[in-house]
Parts: sequence; C-alpha cells; structure tokens
Amino acid sequence: MNHCRLFSDFNCPFCYAMHERLFMLGLMEQVSWRGVQHARHLPLPMTAWSGHRAMELRQEVEMVRRLAPELPIALPSGKPNSGRAIAAAARALSVDAITAPALIRALYRLFWIEGQDLSDDSLLQREAGRHGFSPTQIAGVSALPIDHIVRAWEEQWIETEHPGVPLLQRPDLPLLAGLVPAESIRRFFFGA
Repeated sequence: MNHCRLFSDFNCPFCYAMHERLFMLGLMEQVSWRGVQHARHLPLPMTAWSGHRAMELRQEVEMVRRLAPELPIALPSGKPNSGRAIAAAARALSVDAITAPALIRALYRLFWIEGQDLSDDSLLQREAGRHGFSPTQIAGVSALPIDHIVRAWEEQWIETEHPGVPLLQRPDLPLLAGLVPAESIRRFFFGA
C-alpha cells in the first residue's frame, strides 16, 4: 500500500492536533511521517517567550482548542528547536518502523501536554528508552547518523511548493494543508 506523507514539526500545535486526529481516525498506519523544521531559528535550549511571541503562541493554542476541542493541549512557555527531536524520530523509524510511531506520538504529547523541551537530548534518550530503543542510539553525540534521511524529508517538503505544516500528500500528489476537520481527512484518504 502506498502511504500518504505527513510533513510535520513537533513544535507546531496544528501538527500535534493533526497527528492526534489521524491517530484517532485509525489512519496513522496509512501515513509515512516526515519531520521537517518550519522554524529552524528557534534556540537550544528552549527559552520562555514573552511579548508578542507569547501572545502568538497563546493564540495558536486557543485556535487548536477551538478546532480540536477533544484534544488535551497546554500552553507551553515557548517553542523548542525541533531539529534534535526530528533526528531522534528519524533514527527510531530507521531502527524499528513498527515501534517508532508510538515514540513520535509521545514526543508531541511531551511538548504539547507537558511543556517539556524537545531539544533536550537527555529527555529524548529517556523517552527512547521508555519505548524500547537504545537511548544512545536515538539521541545524543553517539546516536546513529541520520542527516541523509532528514535532508531527504526536507527536500520532499520543499518539492510540494507549500511552505506550511502540517501537510498531507497523497501518493498521486494532491495536498491537504493545515488542521482540517475529520471529514475532510476521510475524504482526502478515501474520496467522497
């Protein structure tokens, strides 16, 4: 079966909500997750936001609460640089594609429910271990080299010519952008 690609970033609340919605609809097995950084400039480690950035973050979380009221979501203090978390997810997928989706879901939840810093290697290692992976294989200085996969995901996302996330792409190339209602997702996967 050809899978839809899901281009997503851990630090995007709409990506978290789309991921959860796909999971609740039972569609994640038909999705090939692709982590992409839509905000590379964010600092390591995560810092607390203030002023207009904090207001924007609050507005994003409130919008997710309106669009997906069934989901738990908390207002984090800021947004982490997601590069390390995306690399950890890529490593997990390359090691065990069956177990990795649970780790990916857990990483979204660690940030969007608990507000934890996904740029922290020790957090990524701890969570990898909780999901049965060798922690040092997934995150940290001795982790598996994975740049080629992350770079390929980025190139695939750029080829869509759509700068936003979340972004679903069917094998026949149509796109579905943003956090959309469950019925729109079903139509995208199965037709009318």
